[in-house]
Amino acid sequence: MFRRSLLAPLCCGALIFATLPLSAQRPDGVTEIPKGKVPEDLLDDEHVQEEFGVSELTTPSIKKIFEDLESLGTLPYDSLKRDVPKGMSTDRTLIALNLGVLIGDGFLSVQSEKVSDLEDIGRAILKHAKVLGAGSKVAERTKAILENSALGDWKELKSDLASTQREVKHEMVLLRDLDMVHLISLGGWLRGLQIASAASLQPFSAEKAKILARHDVTEYFAYVLDSLSPSVQKMEHIALIRQGLNDIDQIVNLPEGKPLSKAEVSKLQDKAKSMLDAFVQKDK
Repeated sequence: MFRRSLLAPLCCGALIFATLPLSAQRPDGVTEIPKGKVPEDLLDDEHVQEEFGVSELTTPSIKKIFEDLESLGTLPYDSLKRDVPKGMSTDRTLIALNLGVLIGDGFLSVQSEKVSDLEDIGRAILKHAKVLGAGSKVAERTKAILENSALGDWKELKSDLASTQREVKHEMVLLRDLDMVHLISLGGWLRGLQIASAASLQPFSAEKAKILARHDVTEYFAYVLDSLSPSVQKMEHIALIRQGLNDIDQIVNLPEGKPLSKAEVSKLQDKAKSMLDAFVQKDK
């Protein structure tokens, strides 16, 4: 989200999605998964897991998205934390988006060293992953999250959360549910944008605001939305997110070297919140 990790200006050029059919196979029998051009600073170190028998769909790592939060200093945790929803939608697109947000919640808690909230977050992550069909491996990660939170092992907790996203992604690729992979990353990015913009305002500095101006990231996620199944693209919350991305891009697509103003960062914070409100599930 930030500085070459999720949100500073960085011109990637045109972001082009490959147009391989979903069923295309290489001569060696390995299924090729269409890939988008993800900004390189947002990628995990390993993109291809041969043991899964597929070329892994490339999407931004939520861990990478949150890495530059460290450059923002102490986060205003009390104003940024949210209640973990006890209910859950029956719509898979909403579940995937909210799973990304929950992983983002986990990184916020770890970055702020707030152990008390991690147990509820971990259990909510597991519940969402199970409904998507990726619960078996995530259960092991959830156990590790709970154990390492008790030990206060912040480095391992970040690794656990990053592994959680990877495990869910792998399962979704195997299930050929590629829309869910994209939406999990999108939910995590939106939560990261909300947190980073709020932190950049307390207090505001042009230097901190630099990490927010990522035209390449908003452009990537716009292509992601265009790649979703036609039926998914027609959903109301997806349409609202698409419009929100357009609004964000108009704010962050600045001439090289021009910093975001305090008013512009405030608009980013408001826009991220309104986009999250379009799909975040409340307690039932």
